[in-house]
Formats: sequence, C-alpha cells, structure tokens
Amino acid sequence: MQQLSPMDAAFVYMETPSTPMHIGSLAIYDPSTSPNGKLRFKEVLSFIESRLDGAWAFRRRLVRVPFDLDHPYWIEDPDFDLEYHVRHIALPEPGDWRQLCILAARLHSRPLDLNKPLWEFTVIEGLDNIEGLPKGCIAILSKVHHAAIDGMSGVEITTAVHDVTPDVPEREFDMNWRPDSKPADAELLIRAQINAVRQPFKMADIMARSIPGLAKASAGLLTRDLKLPATGTAPNTLFNQTVSSHRVFDGVRFDLDEIKAVKAEMDGATVNDVVLSVFGGGLRKYLLSKNDLPKDDMTAMAPISVRSEDEKKDLGNQVSAMIVGLGTHIEDPVERLEYVHGRAQNSKELTSAIGARNLSRMSGMTPGALMGLGARLYARAGLANAHAPAYNCVVTNVPGPPMDIYFAGARLVEQFGVGPIFDGMGLINIVYSSGGTLTLSFTADRDAVSDPENYAAALRESFDELKAAMAKRKGKPARKKAPAKKPAKKKAKAKA
Repeated sequence: MQQLSPMDAAFVYMETPSTPMHIGSLAIYDPSTSPNGKLRFKEVLSFIESRLDGAWAFRRRLVRVPFDLDHPYWIEDPDFDLEYHVRHIALPEPGDWRQLCILAARLHSRPLDLNKPLWEFTVIEGLDNIEGLPKGCIAILSKVHHAAIDGMSGVEITTAVHDVTPDVPEREFDMNWRPDSKPADAELLIRAQINAVRQPFKMADIMARSIPGLAKASAGLLTRDLKLPATGTAPNTLFNQTVSSHRVFDGVRFDLDEIKAVKAEMDGATVNDVVLSVFGGGLRKYLLSKNDLPKDDMTAMAPISVRSEDEKKDLGNQVSAMIVGLGTHIEDPVERLEYVHGRAQNSKELTSAIGARNLSRMSGMTPGALMGLGARLYARAGLANAHAPAYNCVVTNVPGPPMDIYFAGARLVEQFGVGPIFDGMGLINIVYSSGGTLTLSFTADRDAVSDPENYAAALRESFDELKAAMAKRKGKPARKKAPAKKPAKKKAKAKA
C-alpha cells in the first residue's frame, strides 16, 4: 500500500463530473506490419494481458481515507478485470478525421471509475477515409488518471505496450504481482492521525530546503538579472470560465525538420520557443475571429519535470511549472518568436533560481483535508468566474521515441495528446514528438470552442506565416539586443 503524494492527490480532489482529471493520447497504428497483417480485438486483449506487469498503474486502484482526512492510497486491485479496461468501437462511414476527433472528445469527456484501476484503452477501427493514413489503420484512445502519471512517468506505460521491432517478442518483467486486501476505515484513520502529527515537521523540512532557492531568486531580482512578470494574473478570455462536461479535440501535424529550420534562423531559439509562438499566433487568429482577443499578452502554464534518472519508473507526478508569455498581442510572427524566446528564457532562469523541485515540494504544505475541501468548494461555487486567471491555457510537451515503435506488431504512425481541463482553464495544448513528426493537439471546453477545426486551422496558418516570414528574413542580419545602459558615474562632490 502506497500513499499518493500531495500533488497526485490534488488531481483526485479536483475531479468533478464536469472536470475528469485524466490524460491520454490518440495513437494511430498501421497493422500491416503485424505478424498476421491485421489486428483482431482478441489479439489486442491477449497482447495487453501479456504486458500488464510492465507498468504499475495497470492493476493499482485508489482507496480513499474517510472524509478525505488524508491523501488516498494505492493498492493492488483484488478484482482486476482486463476486459473492463480495454474497449472496442468503429467509426461509422465515411470514417474521416472529423468523426475521429468527435469520437475522441466524447470518449475523453467520460470520467474514469475511481473504484477501479485508473485507465482505459479504446480500440477504434474504420479510419479508411483519413487523408495521409494507410488503409486499414486503427487508433487507440488511451485514458490514464493524472493522479497516476505525468507526461514522463507515462513513458513506462508506453514502453510496456510497445516494442522496437514488429515481431512481438516475449518480454520478462521483474515484478511479482499479488492483489491486496482493501484496508479497513479504522486503519486509514489511524494513519491519517499519525500523518497529521508529522505534518509540521514536513513543512519545516520543505521550508528549510526552499530557503537557498528563494534567497538566490531574491538576489537575482535585486540585481535585475531576473524579472518578475508584470502582473500576477492573465487577461480574461473565453477559455477562462467555468467549464461544461463536454469536450472538443483536434490536432495538426508538422514535419519536425521544418520546425527545426525555423528555430535555426534565430540565435538561441529552441523548438519549444517556436511551438509556443505558433500557439500564440493561433490563439491570436482564433480570438480575433471571435472578437475576444485581449489587449494584454496571454500566458500559458508549461509543466517542468523534476524527475531524476532513478525516479523514471515511479508512479505519480513529479513536476513543477513555469508561466510563459505567448505574444498574442504581437502581430508580426518573427517579433512574436523573439518575444516568446525572451519571456521563456526569463521564466526558466527564475524557476531555476528558486528550484523546480522546491516549487514541487511546496505543494506538500497543505493538509489533505483542507486541499480536498478547497478544491470541491472552488468547483461547486463557480469561483473561476469571480477572479482573473493565473494563466490562460496549458502548453505541455511530451517527448516521444526517435525511432519506429510497434503495438502488437502494428507500427505507430502518429500520436496526438489529449488532456484535462478545469474551471478557469478550458484549453490544454499538447505537443507530441515521434520520429520526424511533431503534432500539436488540443482539448477544450465545447462551450468555449464550438468550432475546433477553426482553431486547428489557425495553428497551421500561424506556422505557415512564421515559416514564410523567416524565409523572407533569411540572409538578413539577426536583430541585436540593445546594449544594457551602464549606470552613470556619480560626480565627485567639490571640496569646500
């Protein structure tokens, strides 16, 4: 029995019927590479069953402490049923991209059963009219609760059900699975009381570990090497309201080499800078069409993994975050990229000074009962509409494998991320890289984004404009930053 961390537990407390807190992906496979040239559902079931020992999340379920007086625990589910977690469906004709997006959004909007292991795979057939895909492709929509994994620890599940060759080799795992008995409420309450006594000591330890980072950040702010954001809030937009229970999903794909070519034209820029500026341009175009573009710059929360090398297989979330400007107030795409690069650099330096792991640890300072009560009251009272948002959306990057990988022998063609939204933050943008492809996808509240295909088109247009502007600029000298002004020397006072 293993207790959830405060951050993992927060995703359980935030869950409401309108805000299920699972993440996942829409992965598309070509079964022609599999041993039989196609995949039957019973073969999918058999394959997943043979890989269950490869990831802890597959057979663990939650046990909640009475009244949420302490954070929940993971136990090995004594009633595990594989066929509950793996489903099968087909698109109706014609089986096009729009239908797949609608089905993915509908499936993703349904909460997971918190009394069972927190994951589902849905195999989707009938994709023969999606442009650019080989005939006979299937998709798998995966859902895994955010309490169980973050983007990096999700790699363990990906690794468990994929191989680097199509011949489906047998694999041995070093796990000896045994089901647990559900603990009695009395035992959980005793544990909660013990943890309550320990809480002040945990808080003191967290503060002691955080002081050096806070001191370093303060020194950077005093010397003006670091800058705080101009405001602690973001402008209100149609994404920053109470969300409904309905979702929309869409995505666009890019050649990674094209993204890298744009990045190479600006000194110091990164692929992430280019992606952020593309989202900034897409949001600008989309909100202009809705007459909802704010005058102030929109911001995004970007998760940062603080997972060390020996923590890669651990369950749960080990992340911090930084807030970055998206340059939505800037029309010129090159100027927007320069702006985003500068803002991202400053956010990285500020987060580095404080320490991303320190920021992550600070989430452990709130007792479980208060965290759960606060999350429920916030959602039920609709408080998201009563204050300015801390940020407008989420942009998260999930690195994928640099080589071809195979599910039961079927080659992964492309993958799109699907994520959670919640009150006050009705848009999450996910970046997936796999081989030579980069996909930008999003999940949004249907009441806020009733036309997801238009936002997807705006993202494509945003990149095309940036690419064209960079090509036009090619050969011109890069813009140089104005040199910092040196403080004027004080004149010596004349002696009397």
